[in-house]
Amino acid sequence: MKILILGGYGVFGGRLAELLSDIDGLNLIICGRGLPSAQAFCSAYKGLARVHPAKVDRQHITEALRIHKPDLVVDASGPFQEYGGDGYRVIKACIAACIDYLDFADAADFVFGVTQFDSAAYEAGVFVLSGVSSFPVLTAAVLRDMANTMDIVTVEGGIAPSPYAGIGQNVMRAVVGYAGAPVMLRRHGQPASGIGLAESMRFTVAVPGRMPLRNIHFSLVDVPDLQVIPPEHPTMTDIWMGAGPVPEILHRVLNLLAQTRARFGLPAFTPFSGLFYTVLNLMRFGEHRGGMFIRARGRVDGKDTEQSWHMLAEGNDGPYIPSMAIEAVVRKLLSGSRLPAGARSGARALDLKDYEMLFRGRQIYTGFRGAETGLPIYQHILGSAFGALPQSVQDLHGGMGVRGWSGHASVQRGPSIIAKVICAVISFPEPAARIPVSVTFAPEGRGERWTRDFGGKVFTSLQFAGTGRNTHLLVERFGIASVALALVVDGDRLRFVTRSWSILGFPMPTALLPSGQTFEREEDGQFCFDIEITMPLVGLIVAYRGKMAPDNVPR
Repeated sequence: MKILILGGYGVFGGRLAELLSDIDGLNLIICGRGLPSAQAFCSAYKGLARVHPAKVDRQHITEALRIHKPDLVVDASGPFQEYGGDGYRVIKACIAACIDYLDFADAADFVFGVTQFDSAAYEAGVFVLSGVSSFPVLTAAVLRDMANTMDIVTVEGGIAPSPYAGIGQNVMRAVVGYAGAPVMLRRHGQPASGIGLAESMRFTVAVPGRMPLRNIHFSLVDVPDLQVIPPEHPTMTDIWMGAGPVPEILHRVLNLLAQTRARFGLPAFTPFSGLFYTVLNLMRFGEHRGGMFIRARGRVDGKDTEQSWHMLAEGNDGPYIPSMAIEAVVRKLLSGSRLPAGARSGARALDLKDYEMLFRGRQIYTGFRGAETGLPIYQHILGSAFGALPQSVQDLHGGMGVRGWSGHASVQRGPSIIAKVICAVISFPEPAARIPVSVTFAPEGRGERWTRDFGGKVFTSLQFAGTGRNTHLLVERFGIASVALALVVDGDRLRFVTRSWSILGFPMPTALLPSGQTFEREEDGQFCFDIEITMPLVGLIVAYRGKMAPDNVPR
């Protein structure tokens, strides 16, 4: 197979070429307006696929198709929002030359309008798929899965790229171009419009049992999903899609500019896209993680219901996800699975199981969450991952009434004066090689009071499921101090990872965030705990570890 990739050395085209690098015999024509850039990309390329640099301007695409004779054209250039009156030049040329076509288009109007070429593509015996990327292919696949269990009414979704993912100049140009401009979507069952980047919401992406992303600020973006997905679900009345780039301070600047443009009728900020591109790619700090979510509300058996799908991508795997849809289509073509002829959006190009195969072997994790109420706190936070815990850990956290567990523990305290003061204030236990311990769990408000007794030394804390920016986190309050903890299922352990803390409700600096290697596990069928609390500049405050069993079970 010979594939001509317009924008082949750009962000998305380049990553697609990397994803296909293991296919022997594949020929990739890496195209763009700059031949030196194409040559540099090809010189650095590694893999079994063969790459060939070429200078191709989309304005002269017909000649390029005649010269290179590709089997497939992939348009990874853009911005598709700015293609203007003859925006479908490449598509028309491919149909005329009887060549299959795919693109990464993220412009809703462009993708929605591609159906006008359906008859021509069908007669030519070729397929033309537009918007073959996370939006709308992955979104649509998730919603089709959800539609098996509910009638979908409203949908919200968003993508949160890692700050280290990098963003192409064309993508930045497109985003800045529609900031503050009307974005077509669906509201209250009717076609409507929102204001690009001026409407926002917050959401926590949290795959069950995995370390959640921090609570992220998402803003409305112009993506194909807004127009191509509602027709697939007759009961859908509302849809909203956002992006949550970080750092948030730069995102907030874009929000302010969008609101200013919308209010005063200013022209697009496209001339400043280069500045934003430079700043965004320079301000790379924070966790090298990204994610995506889809939340649907609907009806099942006459009752309201809610379901959300979460995706986490660690390190360098996340940036490849937008290019994986086309990768999957290419691999299907090579295996003899050809797409039907015609022109349409890529919404039905893949199913969720196709993505699960693509994610396999990578640090990309997905999971669903329901809106169940009345569950024990830990089961509510962990969702489906709760069942993966060792049985004794499930037993300790699975109850909801008053109950008691007891056993023995060893205790170690930090030697510093500050550590001793903190231990005295909270009543942490005294150092001991072996000491009897008992814990009483009792419901209190919307949480659970833990009363710990270490050989007569008693201290308590209140645990409850976090809300707002602490959604999907466990919050534990010791007097005036509260700590938000992520519950992470790590093999046969339940790890507790501190994410934030506050005193009297006021957020405290993360530089002073208490932490420590804290986990629960099972040994010989018995519940084991290993708690360590440390602080920067202070070191160890207290550590206690031991075993317990329910009071009504012989030990």
